Amino acid sequence: MRMYQVDAFTDQLFAGNPAAVLVLEDWLPDDLMLAITQENNLAETAFVKPRPDGAWDLRWFAPAHEVNFCGHATLATAHILLTKQGAASDLVFHTRVGELKVSKEAQGYRLDIPRLVPEAVESLPNEFADIFPAPPSSIFRNFENFFVDLGSADAVRSFEPDFAAIAKLGPVGLVVTGADTEEARADFVSRYFAPGAGIPEDPVTGSIHATLVPYWAEKLGRNRLMACQASMRGGWLDCELTEKRVLLAGDAVTFMEATIFLPDTV
Repeated sequence: MRMYQVDAFTDQLFAGNPAAVLVLEDWLPDDLMLAITQENNLAETAFVKPRPDGAWDLRWFAPAHEVNFCGHATLATAHILLTKQGAASDLVFHTRVGELKVSKEAQGYRLDIPRLVPEAVESLPNEFADIFPAPPSSIFRNFENFFVDLGSADAVRSFEPDFAAIAKLGPVGLVVTGADTEEARADFVSRYFAPGAGIPEDPVTGSIHATLVPYWAEKLGRNRLMACQASMRGGWLDCELTEKRVLLAGDAVTFMEATIFLPDTV
């Protein structure tokens, strides 16, 4: 079986966020898809299969479990379908969070994802309430992550996560974010930690921007924003907020094309 590995949200190898992609005729057993993901030891492995209507069914697995929403692996999947499988833009994916769309642009791709409104939270969960050196500017969440505004990009970059504390939340992740300076290229910076899902720190995370973009658009008073995810590999996302959706522009490059060997019982 063919498998691809793609660096997403970057235009060069060894940057952005790597994801594996398998194009299937039908789903493999769930335990086998999880085992493949664990063997890959990447944040996400995407499994995609065609639908009769020309769209695609898409699922994502992290090393610990199937995940509800993944932006960078969606971008990676679109890149493979367009460059290796002869698919035509625009692509429509049916997922756990509804329809996601990817279109090819002159420079890279545009990813169309849901707008997930930030839900204000009065206090931090006890599991990691004391891991921040200063009181956060604000706390909010969506259905799968907590978000903490640390007040500045410098605070985000220098933040030292307590992975053991964050892992107590299980599959729920933690996003730290902060506004960058006026002269900086980025409007806001973020980092994402989900050790309970087998992802200590994710390099570049499309899905968290479904909530970060509405949050920062309201705070900064504009709907076009440049985002930087300040992980070791790092990545940039050109973001646009619409009434119901978030649009993310980014590129992707193929790192590997491989043959994997599955058990004879499959």
